[in-house]
Amino acid sequence: MADHHEEEVLGKAYDSRLMRRLMRYLWPYKWFALTSLVLTILTAPLALAGPPLTKAAIDLYLDPRATPTGFALFLKGVGDWIGFGGSKYEGIAFIALIFLLASILAFAVQYTMAIVMQKMGQYIMYDLRKEVFAHLQRLPVQFYDRNPVGRLMTRLTTDVDSLNEMFTAGVIVIFGDLAMIFYIAIWMFTENWQLALVSFAILPLLGALTIWFRLGARSSFRQVRVRIARINAFLQEHITGMSVVQMFNREEKETREFERINDAHRKANIDTIFYYAVFYPAVEIIGAIGVALIIWYGGGKVVQGAATIGTLVAFVQLARSFYEPISDISEKYNILQSAMASSERIFKLLDEPVSIASPEKPVRVGRARGRIEFRNVWFAYKDEDWILKDVSFTAEPGERVAFVGHTGAGKTTITNLLLRFYDIQRGQILLDDIDIREMDLEELRANFSIVLQDVFLFSGDVAMNIRLGKTEITDEQLRKAASEVHADSFINRLQDGYKTEIRERGAGLSVGQKQLISFARALAFDPRVLILDEATSSIDTETEILIRDAVGRLMEGRTSLVVAHRLSTIQSVDKIVVMHKGEIREVGDHQELLARRGLYWRLYQLQFYQDFKRSFTESVADD
Repeated sequence: MADHHEEEVLGKAYDSRLMRRLMRYLWPYKWFALTSLVLTILTAPLALAGPPLTKAAIDLYLDPRATPTGFALFLKGVGDWIGFGGSKYEGIAFIALIFLLASILAFAVQYTMAIVMQKMGQYIMYDLRKEVFAHLQRLPVQFYDRNPVGRLMTRLTTDVDSLNEMFTAGVIVIFGDLAMIFYIAIWMFTENWQLALVSFAILPLLGALTIWFRLGARSSFRQVRVRIARINAFLQEHITGMSVVQMFNREEKETREFERINDAHRKANIDTIFYYAVFYPAVEIIGAIGVALIIWYGGGKVVQGAATIGTLVAFVQLARSFYEPISDISEKYNILQSAMASSERIFKLLDEPVSIASPEKPVRVGRARGRIEFRNVWFAYKDEDWILKDVSFTAEPGERVAFVGHTGAGKTTITNLLLRFYDIQRGQILLDDIDIREMDLEELRANFSIVLQDVFLFSGDVAMNIRLGKTEITDEQLRKAASEVHADSFINRLQDGYKTEIRERGAGLSVGQKQLISFARALAFDPRVLILDEATSSIDTETEILIRDAVGRLMEGRTSLVVAHRLSTIQSVDKIVVMHKGEIREVGDHQELLARRGLYWRLYQLQFYQDFKRSFTESVADD
């Protein structure tokens, strides 16, 4: 489970280094943040207008023994001024009207604040996801060799969502909670400092409960993250490989394995639920103890005449409101902690160096002639475990060169290096006598088209999968390219022709049909260099016959590099390069290599025998 270790680390709830970096994403929307902050602070006195107004109503009109002071006298003066002070009923109605207006205004402020904060969060998520995705597209293929797709998807989804939650329900909301606590404390101490101290007597108990919840929930939350990461990884792998699961009758075994992982996730969530189930009722109980202390002490003061009934009622109301933001801040701690961990993982991804990039001042070649030269090339994916060893060859413009050899000989590696998916450790790779490392990457790759054995089709229509967003390719050119490789015949039979929607990875199309689309794609881009990487190995014999002449026309006038599995498909090429264990062993055309009776001759004899044996077995079975 090493892939999930990153999900386990939560770290600190606040990291100044990470927060400073996060502020860069907040800065373009600073006015959203400032507006939200102001509205959040304004929310406190509006949302808590009830207790002071209740005290004023009781002291002014309901308790004849009370001596109104401060805010109550101010309200009475305003009421008398506007004509609402003629009777007790009018005075109470005036205070009730103010309470209603304060509630409506509080709703408007909170609504506006929510809209502004959520809008800001969506903009930040948009910018962050755009930056992460753009960075992923610049990273070399080698990065994807060592990083599972599931982890990268988590960076763009779950981790970005955690940051959105921090910006919209974390940092700014905490300021609102603090403003509410500050407002209540100031009001309480201003009205009756002794009763205020009694109200705050339960804070040590509430603080201890909060620390217990924070530590316990942190551990449980970490386990939930680990378990959900394992579920995601398991589902991605097994849904993608469902055909293999069914082929080997592993449904029952994989179901049991998923039940085990799913059960671990259930238990981790139950542990989290335990802390929440204890914390909030405990806060209520502690709050009730606080209210009881206020009633006990404040009631005695009322009996003694040292406090008014309005003061006691207001303190009881405010005490409830005082304990809620304290518990809310504890929950926000988990949000901040998760956001800091997510930001660290996202920034780690963004800090991944783009090791293969265009030089600052690239050599411009435009549309290349197509001369390719490998000059003493050494390459290893890791350390000095060499895949290619001192490889040298040339392909002249318009020449057709095939690469053959056993699996692992380095054939496909040559094409990957030519496109700069990887950089070599020694030697040079030249296109038109220019080192490809001195060329602009986009310009370099624009001179190539590649057809792979495993064709990748995107969700979208057939035309989009041939054009791949290159609007310069007209509909006429697109149809002509499809016609050249005999793809138009099956495309026209589809429900909507070229507008037919293709499902994920080309589901619903045969292997041969997907290959034909990839050939049409390669031809439509009109490359100077064509790469065929075992492009016909998965095509049935009938389809292969259909496209064999199209491949010939596709190669005309272009430098063509063919990685071949079937030696029968390359007999007409100009040059065959025979590779073995990363080295070039033989070079020549088909007849020359057979005449040498070397490695190519042995490969040809072996494949001829295998093809004959398969054909004989099929004919016997048919009889």
